[in-house]
This record gives sequence, C-alpha cells and structure tokens, in this order.
Amino acid sequence: MERFGGGGGGPGGYEVAAAEQLSRQQERHYRLLSELQTLVKALPSSCQQRLSYTTLSDLALALLDGTVFEIVQGLLEIQHLTEKNLYSQRLQLHSEHRGMKQELFHRHKEAQQCCRPHNLPLLRAAQQREMEAVEQRIREEQRMMDEKIVLELDQKVIDQQSTLEKAGVSGFYITTNPQ
Repeated sequence: MERFGGGGGGPGGYEVAAAEQLSRQQERHYRLLSELQTLVKALPSSCQQRLSYTTLSDLALALLDGTVFEIVQGLLEIQHLTEKNLYSQRLQLHSEHRGMKQELFHRHKEAQQCCRPHNLPLLRAAQQREMEAVEQRIREEQRMMDEKIVLELDQKVIDQQSTLEKAGVSGFYITTNPQ
C-alpha cells in the first residue's frame, strides 16, 4: 500500500520536494552572499576588515525568509515618522522665534515713534539690550531643541540595533560607539 508517494526504498515525493527546496534555498543563500560581498568591496578597507566571510554568510542566512526585510521596513517607517515629527517641531520653534522677533520689532518701532527726541538714544540702547537678550534666548532654545533631536535620534538607533539583535541578525548589538 503506497499512501505517501514513492514506494519501496527510494525517496518519496516529499523528500524530493524538500531536497529541491533546500537546493533553491542554498542557491539563494549563495546569491545573497555574493551580493553582500560585492557591496562590501565598495566600502573603505577599514570597514571591509570588520566584515568576515562568516558574518556575511550569517547575514545572507538572515535575509533568506524575508522577515528581516519586513523588520527593517518597519524600522525605516518609524525612523521616517520620527524625523518628520522632529523636523516639524523644529520648524514650529523657528516660526515662534520669528513671530517673537517681529512682535518685538513692531513694539520697538511704536515706542520710538512715541518717544521724545531727547530720550531716543536711551530708548534705542534699552531696545538693543532687549533685542540681544531675545537673540540669546532664541539661540539657547534652538541649541536645546537640537540636543533633544540628536538624543531622540540616538535613541532610535539604539532601538533599531536592539530590534535587529533580537531578530538574530549577525553583527547587530546595542552600541553608542560610532565605529
């Protein structure tokens, strides 16, 4: 009774299909490995030395089932949304600063128009000090915003490293070392 394909002692249909799939997977692994090796050749030699054949082979294996591509696509979408949000926050701060300076300029202009000529030099000196204080405040707020943006982007990189490490992608681990 031949229920499961094949008979006697020869390989069954399932075994042949499994062998064919394994062969296709192995061919795909070699193709991915070859593509990775080509990409690595374009890198500076200091980077090439860090990517051994084993590491590249492990990366090619991780790419075989497509899961890593999906993970990276998700991480990329999160990164783009984060960058858009941070850029929007920075633009809003810039707009607030521009409005603050325009309002101050108009206030100063009105004050100068109402000022008696003999008090004008004192008023202008006071306005100059006020404008310098506002400019300093703006620079400080922009610096703080930029620091916040860098810290948030650094955190995104750590999240990406952690996610890829947990997915078992060779060469990924949490580090703050730029090398």
